Amino acid sequence: MAISPKVYTWLCGFFAALGSVTFGYDLGIIASVLPSEDFLATTGNPDATAQGLIVGCLLLGAFASNIYVGSLADAVGRRLAILSGCVVFLIGGSFQAAAQNIHYMYGGRFLAGMGIGMLAMLAPLYQAEIAHPSIRGRLTTLQQFMLGIGALIASFIGYGCFHGLTGQAQWRIPLAIQLLPAIPLALFVLLLPESPRFLAMKGRNEEALLVLARLHAHGDVHDTFVVSEHKEILAQVQLERQETRNAWSQLFLVKSNFRRLVLGIALQFSIQMTGVSVIQYYAPRIFESIGIDTSTTLGLQSGNSVIALIGEGLCIWFIDRLGRRGPFIWGNALSGLTFVIGTIIIAVFPAEANNQNAARSFVAMTWLFNLVFSSCCGPLSWAIPVEMFNSATRAKATAITSSAAWISNFMIAQLTPIAFDHVGWRFYLVFAVCGFTNALFFWAFLPETKGIPLEELDAYFASVPIFVPGSKVYVPDGLTREEELRQGKVFVPEGAGVDEVVDEKGSEKGQIEHMA
Repeated sequence: MAISPKVYTWLCGFFAALGSVTFGYDLGIIASVLPSEDFLATTGNPDATAQGLIVGCLLLGAFASNIYVGSLADAVGRRLAILSGCVVFLIGGSFQAAAQNIHYMYGGRFLAGMGIGMLAMLAPLYQAEIAHPSIRGRLTTLQQFMLGIGALIASFIGYGCFHGLTGQAQWRIPLAIQLLPAIPLALFVLLLPESPRFLAMKGRNEEALLVLARLHAHGDVHDTFVVSEHKEILAQVQLERQETRNAWSQLFLVKSNFRRLVLGIALQFSIQMTGVSVIQYYAPRIFESIGIDTSTTLGLQSGNSVIALIGEGLCIWFIDRLGRRGPFIWGNALSGLTFVIGTIIIAVFPAEANNQNAARSFVAMTWLFNLVFSSCCGPLSWAIPVEMFNSATRAKATAITSSAAWISNFMIAQLTPIAFDHVGWRFYLVFAVCGFTNALFFWAFLPETKGIPLEELDAYFASVPIFVPGSKVYVPDGLTREEELRQGKVFVPEGAGVDEVVDEKGSEKGQIEHMA
């Protein structure tokens, strides 16, 4: 029996997200590698600044990749770009596992970061462009779920290698294991269907129709939903060609696009201001400040990874039911609250107090933070930007917003050891405050994007005022909009020339409504 189109599409998106396992693993494994005595000896016993750079080179590489990955994805397609990211990551991971000194680590982390940056941007981009409107959120939040799987694997492997191995094997083996998820993705990614929106951008309209039919109708090119979706895509692409041939100028000169770009950058910066990377990268040092040793910390991080995976699973379950705006706002506010409580605990009961109940309470706050972050903030920071832009600007815009994620992540990775040395627990106050300011900012300026077909988002953002509360803009239910498409009801912007596009391809016209 053939699987349903939504299940097939979801499986394609799931496989594309394999690269995020490497992302989560590489971010998580470094916490167990840095304390290894042989690793420290091999890298010349780096000080806090050099250790921060080992962590940060991954993020600098990811930032560098976003300079070109958007143009690459638009030039060669989403699948070939994902393959390129896998190859770059495999080279970088090999350098890390075989490192002979700290310079090998710097170079390996930078190259692996370039690969991770490409995969982290391309996976949700591809997922958004193949998804039904009603499951787009579940598909694009798979990235964070797979990242959580990678972090979970890293926590257990890191704990096991730290306690069960000695010498070079203690750190080389866990660094080598990071290569494994990228291998099947590199081998089989070209078997996935290409993005129909990319094909339409390149004028390969018949191929776009065939791919839509393969994804959404068991290959039936006459299915009404497929035909309607095809019309909307072709109309939007034609309109984009009429308006401008320069996607970069669209991003910065078109007011609606620039607004979305600013929102996407703010989303990614806000994630780092929740404090998530501080806990992820420097958990041993944080827990040591309240009296918990490194060995216990690595064990606790395994539990923390399980909690993160539960949160990410919850996000996949509710994202297309509750939307994006509400969970993101509440997630930021609650994460700020956990940092308030955690800061009070560590200020009143430092390590010298040897208060076990305080230590347990602090751990509970970090776990609660991770549950909230993983179910709301983390997945949505990648899901929202890829569904805000049109086909001409999506790849380039998400490359810019992803760059914001990496550079802010690098800033936190480099700043944290220095801040711990100079201000100690007071550094946590930054994240306690920012959780609430994030929530207030996005309550004011972030529109809901749930269930709106990608081709209709330009008109939607043009109609939503900058100050969102009270705007009363109608947001359709994804299933309702899909049913309208199945009835042949197509919405296209004025001036798109959809009739000419449809006539040229000989498709049935259906019911066409123009949006002003």
